[in-house]
Amino acid sequence: MAGAERSRQFLIPLIIACALFMENLDSTVVSTSLPAIARSFGENPLRLNLAITSYLLALGIFIPVSGWMADRYGARKVFCSAIVVFTLGSIACSTVNNLPEFVLARILQGMGGAMMVPVGRLVVLRTIPKHDLVNAMAWLTVPSLLGPMMGPPLGGFISTYGSWRWIFLINIPIGILGIALALRFIENVKEERNERFDTYGFVIVGLGVAATMFGFENIGRGILPNTFVYSLLGVGVVLLYAYYRHARVDAAPIIDLSLLRIATYRASVTGGFIFRMGLGALPFLTPLMLQLGFGLTPFASGMITFAGAAGAITMKFTAGPIIRRFGYRRVLIFNTVICAAFMASYGLFTQSTPHLFIILTLLVGGFFRSLQFTSLNTIAYAEIPNPRMSRATTLSSVAQQLSLSFGVGIGALALHATLTWSGREQLTASDFSPAYFFIAAISLLSLFFFVPLSANAGDEVSGRIRETPPEKQVVDVPNVAD
Repeated sequence: MAGAERSRQFLIPLIIACALFMENLDSTVVSTSLPAIARSFGENPLRLNLAITSYLLALGIFIPVSGWMADRYGARKVFCSAIVVFTLGSIACSTVNNLPEFVLARILQGMGGAMMVPVGRLVVLRTIPKHDLVNAMAWLTVPSLLGPMMGPPLGGFISTYGSWRWIFLINIPIGILGIALALRFIENVKEERNERFDTYGFVIVGLGVAATMFGFENIGRGILPNTFVYSLLGVGVVLLYAYYRHARVDAAPIIDLSLLRIATYRASVTGGFIFRMGLGALPFLTPLMLQLGFGLTPFASGMITFAGAAGAITMKFTAGPIIRRFGYRRVLIFNTVICAAFMASYGLFTQSTPHLFIILTLLVGGFFRSLQFTSLNTIAYAEIPNPRMSRATTLSSVAQQLSLSFGVGIGALALHATLTWSGREQLTASDFSPAYFFIAAISLLSLFFFVPLSANAGDEVSGRIRETPPEKQVVDVPNVAD
């Protein structure tokens, strides 16, 4: 019986990972294939950016409701429904004939993705014991890392030798497999929530997150007028502040900000937000540097950046022992410094830097960044009681989406500022160095949230809690009345 339970605890993260793999593969494949899709529609490739931002907008709007839905209807039911919606959105994407139809299909995908990822994480948190959480999260993220690794070469291959429409049809067998396994092995766990749905909070936080994400995604890109972008950011900030005021007085807010009073959760969400802001610029900056700065082809650039994902996968098999040996506080502090140093080192690359050295640097840097993600994603739930787990995953998912969007905006803004300062219009290899140094400095600011943690923070999750010596053990005598 114990063996069967262990097998189930191993299977559940991998089942949830089917959804993560599908979403990550889809996003990277679409980015690679946008020029081919634009040619098919007779559109300017820059306008196809709407397909990406519309997906992000849907995520921003619907992630906040994911926790409430899981508690009300059951995590398995919502998770499977989300896969169905995402798969139907994928089918719709494969049949569209113009940009407006494509945007609507991507919004449908985003609605499914908004439920799929946070609710999937909630399933893992509610079915895996806390002392096994680090290993479970490591297994959970391995297939999701394969998506970004496989996406660029797969998208390029399909777009070159076949039809871009097949890119979206790949999701159909993956979605069917995920639903079948979830129905077979995952229980429909849920928490009783009798309070009303926070409609007002849902509207203002959803619109606030969407406006802020959309604004930061377009900073420095020159696609939309600066006045519109900054106005959108202003509206987003005002709406998010209005939600903050609302959440302080509402009895059951859609996003529970009171969770930030828990030290380990606060460190993960706020410190992780700042760290990810710096890190979120890397997928934007590195391909541009390799292609525009160093003159490499998209395929050569993709094969080099592949090293970062390979390093991340390598770390997944060592994260548990490392965190257990050194504890969360020390890992988060020292690893933040190491990650920032690697990010800054990318700014020292030149056109004459051997490609092998770049690959090795990205490989090792990916290892440490993935260790940081595993640490942040698991310490968040060390002190969260089970009834509040859905609220915790909702807030954490919203913060992660916002931080990554901020990162892309900050990277674009840094490049734009460098060009303005130099008085040039075209990027050169040297223009990327200040951007890398800047995002490394931002990531270092997360230390202000990691240093105050106690030395034994998260020990229950990491497995560092030592057993009581035999001579000090207290025998628990059963109560005969029970």
